[in-house]
Amino acid sequence: MKKCVLVYNPESGKRKTKLNKQNLIQIANKYHYQLSFEKTKRKTGAIKVFEKLPENIDLAISVGGDGTLHEAMVGNLRRKKKLLIYHLPQGTVNDVGRMYGMTKNIEKDLELILSGTKRNIDTCLINKEPFVYVACFGNFVNISFDTPRQLKKHFGKLGYIIYAIKNHIRKVKQYHIKYIVDNHEEEDDFSFAFITNTNHVAGVNNIYDDVKLDDGLFEVVLCKAKSIKEIARLVTTILATNNKKLKNVVYFKTDNLILEFSKIPKESWCVDGEELKHNTNRFTFSVNKEVNMLIPNKNVDKLFEGEIEK
Repeated sequence: MKKCVLVYNPESGKRKTKLNKQNLIQIANKYHYQLSFEKTKRKTGAIKVFEKLPENIDLAISVGGDGTLHEAMVGNLRRKKKLLIYHLPQGTVNDVGRMYGMTKNIEKDLELILSGTKRNIDTCLINKEPFVYVACFGNFVNISFDTPRQLKKHFGKLGYIIYAIKNHIRKVKQYHIKYIVDNHEEEDDFSFAFITNTNHVAGVNNIYDDVKLDDGLFEVVLCKAKSIKEIARLVTTILATNNKKLKNVVYFKTDNLILEFSKIPKESWCVDGEELKHNTNRFTFSVNKEVNMLIPNKNVDKLFEGEIEK
């Protein structure tokens, strides 16, 4: 039988993650996998677990929120021999799981994975640090990682809104940024920067209608909004019309990008919902093609364009 390890974060989501291990083992056996379990002991613990898993593992599955999947990707890319991986969503928002059509029912989702398709997937890098689906900078993005864990556990997505209302209604700040794409330079004042490889961000589906996860490109949005009212208007328009040609929004796709701030910003980046601290004004984005994932068949045709990996 093939070997599968399930790495889970017991603290993700509104309730602690509890596994019916016997049921999961039976499902894995049905697909000719011998299933074992590894529990992460602390925040970022999945990085070390994935980094140190034996080479004879045929499939490694993370369980938790989007941040746990991020840790799994970081640990996997640190390995000389990369593992075939996937993720069972059990967090608060679960953008990646929703994009792939997962249900948050662990047993049903495990079946979807094990009956799925192996695909090579783009992994985006910011200054050589990987992220799975989004890196964002600017006003209010720190809400994702600053919202207290207890609020997220008790209220789910509503916890982010409660924290935002209590702490973050303020004047919009702009940053002078030079962006370099294919050796072409532009610069302006921006309030947000979003670099994504997904059609699902912050619980909102189909932000872009043409995302492909294996095309070697990521999506870039730079926003010039100067007020909360303007931000609200832009978000409403984008969600209603999927408009990529708004007056105060720069949108493009690329496989290489440099963002250079006029000075080192005090604020952190938000990467897959987690804080990425830094001490630089220059951020380089690129694409890594070393990772394969076992993807549920549900949305494969919509999200991928390349040939099936053998």
